[in-house]
Amino acid sequence: MNNRERISDTVKVIFLTVLAAVFLAPILIVLMNSFKGQFFISDQPFQLPNSETWAGLNNYINGMVKIGFLKAFYYSFIITVPSVLTLVLFTSMTAWYITRVKGKVSQAIFYIIVASMIVPFQMVMFTMSKMANILSLDNPLGIIIIYWGFGAGLSVFMFAGFVKSIPLEIEESATIDGCNPVQLFFSIVFPVLKPISITVSILNAMWIWNDYLLPYLVIGNNYRTIPIAVQYLQGGYGSRDMGALMAMLILAIVPIIIFYMLCQKHIIKGVVAGAVKG
Repeated sequence: MNNRERISDTVKVIFLTVLAAVFLAPILIVLMNSFKGQFFISDQPFQLPNSETWAGLNNYINGMVKIGFLKAFYYSFIITVPSVLTLVLFTSMTAWYITRVKGKVSQAIFYIIVASMIVPFQMVMFTMSKMANILSLDNPLGIIIIYWGFGAGLSVFMFAGFVKSIPLEIEESATIDGCNPVQLFFSIVFPVLKPISITVSILNAMWIWNDYLLPYLVIGNNYRTIPIAVQYLQGGYGSRDMGALMAMLILAIVPIIIFYMLCQKHIIKGVVAGAVKG
């Protein structure tokens, strides 16, 4: 390695380190302030907690009591997990079908599904919430169906790109051995889709878990998810319990960070493979 390459690598490391610090700084500031008394957060937002400002776990306890955190966590969990699992299953099957079955119908289905990604949510949110009410989808089970519609576009697009990279000979051999389409998908194709399945799962889990607007419009106060519950820490006339708010934000992001860290090694592999052109 010559000097030019060393300098280039050093510059890249410095740049990426600075970039990582920029992204991590807001989380670290929130974490730091979650252990301070609320009156010190505004005055000393960037100072580490000390003997005077230290509040211990009081913010976490108060926040959990005020917003009913365990109940909100339950609703977020029963909406996010089934939504992600069913999205991965249904969109992978759809992508495999429209990729392998060549024809105008399958091609039209693919373009219609992918076209849904370019429609801004704000264009359909009022009519969608009205239809959800008419069809009795304004509950945790119903909102899962709505998430299928909004999440299908990107998921099918990524799965379809990955399926194109799978050698067709593998499926042909399984078919000759007597596999029917259902056995072929679940025994041969779906295991091969593991990298992109994890990528799609992470992207959808991060979106659904942190989503505020869709649950607020569809299920509102009846089934408060964590993002909806957190907003109720703001009182009248703009007053808010900043300590409890910081603590609840930390508790809200911990599950999704753990899930991301467990699966992040598959993200790049899945995204790159999903970019393969047929």
